[in-house]
Amino acid sequence: MFLDPLGGESRKADSSDGILIVAPSWIGDTIMMQPLLMRLKVQRPHTAIHVLTPAWSAPLLARMPEVAAVIENPFAHGVFDWSGRRALGRSLRNANFSQAYVLPNSWKSALVPFFTGIPQRTGYTGEARFILLNDRRTLDKAGLPRLVDRYAALAGPSGDATPEPRLTSTAEQQGAARTALDLPLDAAPLILCPGAEYGPAKRWPVRHFAALAQEVGADGTAVWIVGSAKDAPIGAEIASLAAGAALNLCGRTNLEQAIDLIASARCVVSNDSGLMHVAAALDRPLVALYGSSSPGYTPPLSARATILSLGLDCSPCFKRECPLGHLNCLENLTPDRVLAAINN
Repeated sequence: MFLDPLGGESRKADSSDGILIVAPSWIGDTIMMQPLLMRLKVQRPHTAIHVLTPAWSAPLLARMPEVAAVIENPFAHGVFDWSGRRALGRSLRNANFSQAYVLPNSWKSALVPFFTGIPQRTGYTGEARFILLNDRRTLDKAGLPRLVDRYAALAGPSGDATPEPRLTSTAEQQGAARTALDLPLDAAPLILCPGAEYGPAKRWPVRHFAALAQEVGADGTAVWIVGSAKDAPIGAEIASLAAGAALNLCGRTNLEQAIDLIASARCVVSNDSGLMHVAAALDRPLVALYGSSSPGYTPPLSARATILSLGLDCSPCFKRECPLGHLNCLENLTPDRVLAAINN
């Protein structure tokens, strides 16, 4: 077993000639990077891939078979900490990395591979990283409109389509999650994911979620609301308005348990959020709701996903809150339309 410098145990490494991936800081973006890892494993099957990432994402990366080791990135979003990054980089010098891929575009995200002395440091040109990266690529935004394709292209030219992310979840893991949360083992739930870290303009209205829960739950179908602790108030409001038709699990699960609950869902209804991408990567039937954002950049990557968007003239605006004050892009996306998508 490989022990990373910060004490975390990982899968057995295949080779001392390793690759270091500096990962993004969002759930969805982390899932979008998996096709890059897939391509690298095809090209270099005996090379171990190590991922430098925030601690919260370790359970997510544990579900990617391409990842051999996780190294904790202790620097909070926006924190520079030159001395800390230099110390971390130097602590990794004995890891024998031959190449690094830096996925975030910031200057500071390229510091650790530079201080580690990794011979080939690959990434897109951004924030004047001319010294920090010595294998700089120019991003063709028009030619690569999707984030997943931009990440995968860093592995080099390929005649194949970008593979879809795929997370693992076993029946044993799913059963353990339900047992830990005192949930019935035989339920086939509709799972609602009402959160969206970016802001209210990406959140389908609470009353719409509640109306959908009541309609689906009328025949006894289990409806579970899944999200982070930040989503707990929203989940509680949905459960209250649904008058007992939905169970609020927001804040009660860790990320690993959320993955396993979603993996066993009959269907998932989600805002454009990290859990939407989790559901897609688990290949569950999914209805993805888009308001202020666009599925052209980070769509759910699954043939079983149905995207619902009204395509109003004012959207996508990419704002955290509706600049016009009405949120018609989601207000007018009615529960009956979502129910029809579920039934289809």
